[in-house]
Amino acid sequence: MRLRKKPGATDKINAHPTIVIPQPEQYRGRWEEAFSDQTKKPLHVEFGTGKGQFLRDMSDIYPDVHYIGVELYESVLVTALEKNINHEGKVAFILGNVADAKDYFKEGEIDRIYLNFMDPWPKNRHAKRRLTHANFLEIYKQLLPKDGEIHLKTDNEGLFEFSLQSFSENGFQLKTVSVNLHRDEPEDNVRTEYEEKFSSKGQPIFRTEAYIPQ
Repeated sequence: MRLRKKPGATDKINAHPTIVIPQPEQYRGRWEEAFSDQTKKPLHVEFGTGKGQFLRDMSDIYPDVHYIGVELYESVLVTALEKNINHEGKVAFILGNVADAKDYFKEGEIDRIYLNFMDPWPKNRHAKRRLTHANFLEIYKQLLPKDGEIHLKTDNEGLFEFSLQSFSENGFQLKTVSVNLHRDEPEDNVRTEYEEKFSSKGQPIFRTEAYIPQ
């Protein structure tokens, strides 16, 4: 899908270097320095962060966690920035590629990874682009500590089945599996923009938590 460029997106992003970090490599291994409290806290990262609602709401509910969103597309990230202007120092973003995550984060530095409504890349020839492909899982395994978790949500059943199998084949264990999250929605579930959109149309939401066993 070709994304439409947003006029002025680059200038707006560049104007907020404490929210969208211009050189994320400089914080590798010391991300607490990028946040206003300068305090060591659990680090949770959303890969493919989208429009920023999820991290905004999570940072309000769980202030004892540092949140970072990684997004490839500037035209999407500028919306996340706009939604988090008032969350400066609580949420940070990286304009970058998930494939380069080891440049941004040190081994074992991320306590939890979120994969919310990622592009399903439904054609088999594009399977390596899915963020739960074995190649990406190997990156996550290096960035997570033992017992570190990946929380995944999607509306795409094929991607969900692919992801469950990929987790199981690549050293992760499944903690929870839901094939209709909103049927008995947990009180602590924080919805993304896409989640609200798909749920309003009656589309079931699939969710799992995977972790690296000790």
